[in-house]
Amino acid sequence: MTASPGIDVFDAHVHFFSPAFFRSLSEQLGPPASEADIAGRLGWDVPETAESLADRWIDELDRNGVQRAMVIASTLGDATSVGVAVTRHPDRLSAVYMLNPMLPGADMRLSSAIAEHKVSGFFLFPAMHHYLVQDHHVRSLLGIVSSYPNTIVYVHCGALSMGFRRKLGLPSPFDLRYSNPLDLQGVALDYPQVPFVIPHFGAGLFREALMVAEMCPNVYLDTSSSNGWMRWQSGDLDLKTVFRKALEVVGPKRLLFGSDSSWFPRGWVKRIFEEQREALDAIGAPEETVRAIFGGNLRALLLES
Repeated sequence: MTASPGIDVFDAHVHFFSPAFFRSLSEQLGPPASEADIAGRLGWDVPETAESLADRWIDELDRNGVQRAMVIASTLGDATSVGVAVTRHPDRLSAVYMLNPMLPGADMRLSSAIAEHKVSGFFLFPAMHHYLVQDHHVRSLLGIVSSYPNTIVYVHCGALSMGFRRKLGLPSPFDLRYSNPLDLQGVALDYPQVPFVIPHFGAGLFREALMVAEMCPNVYLDTSSSNGWMRWQSGDLDLKTVFRKALEVVGPKRLLFGSDSSWFPRGWVKRIFEEQREALDAIGAPEETVRAIFGGNLRALLLES
């Protein structure tokens, strides 16, 4: 069954919970917590290898009629795992990986990962790693990706919450002082050839995300997850209103559909697609706009030079 007949779906936000991801959680918890123990507590499957996880995602995308997905290495520096997935399924998967620009050698590792075709960019979590996007370490990385076509930089802004860490009793010392989308304006203007993606419509800082996107034509918004941040906003804000306002300010060419799918056995979260399609239909979005958001825009970023 396809996600939507007649629409080529490119998912801009799929987490790749590799064996390295589970090893990292085990190390953070310390003995006697094993990967199997963690999976049991979360109700998740532990993949045997990155190869088997990549194959499982392809089966899942096929089952739901999704043409391509951007997989995100959700363990710091794990370009290898997603690189395996992309090498195995280059026509179906692209990848970015979580990177901390403040760590020594981050720039050299990024250069190697891109040159070896493991990744198409990177994902920044300033609130998690406590730095400003304007930092010169970030600019060093942007200088690298700016020389490669079809590369993308994700910058998580707004609220950052990881429910699995709470379930496991792991701390989440995220500092929202580093999460303002407006911090992105200066670097986005300085690197106009680099597409920057703000996930989750700004994750609670929707107004600020719209402001920076209006000022910077290379800033995109992804639509991923349930967008539960809407409950924090004043007034009656719902998904229809969010899409209407985003289309009004940003336009149809800089919105990227994302499901925020992550773990198995849940797999690809079709409900997110259906809710977003219903919202766009309810506001009368033209079919051309729907096609752009659900696939055309990401296709252009990844595949068109």
